[in-house]
Amino acid sequence: MGTALITFSSTYSGKRLVSLAVLLLLFAGSSAFQALSMAAAADTPQSAEKIDDQRLLGHWLRPDGGYVLELKEIGKDGTLKAAYFNPRPINVAKAVLSRKDRSLTIFIELRDINYPGSKYNLQYDPKTDRLVGTYFQAIQGATYDVEFMKAKR
Repeated sequence: MGTALITFSSTYSGKRLVSLAVLLLLFAGSSAFQALSMAAAADTPQSAEKIDDQRLLGHWLRPDGGYVLELKEIGKDGTLKAAYFNPRPINVAKAVLSRKDRSLTIFIELRDINYPGSKYNLQYDPKTDRLVGTYFQAIQGATYDVEFMKAKR
């Protein structure tokens, strides 16, 4: 173990002022490095439980308006079979599930009368069992924060 003293200085009105002195303890031992490595490894995504994407299947209700998103099937390539109701069926042009680290993200594009490219970008929150994200309302050109709760059936 060694010790180093580092000083920083600055100049103000022609006078040299010592603004900061820092005493650093430098750890040369391998035990400190091993402890830091073990702590970092314990916090990596590999140590966390993977989310089962089958939990997403079913009916999801948007509480602020009664909109329903039904997720029916997840393809191996991430495509989703989905339906959307307000309260009548609205055409789902595209539905995709993305997996990254510990998160599941859903993209839904709606193409129908009064829905010319409206889009949902949602992320699954396993702690609350909700889909949370944004809704782009194409006619208004506005984006809203939204959430869906799993419907009890």
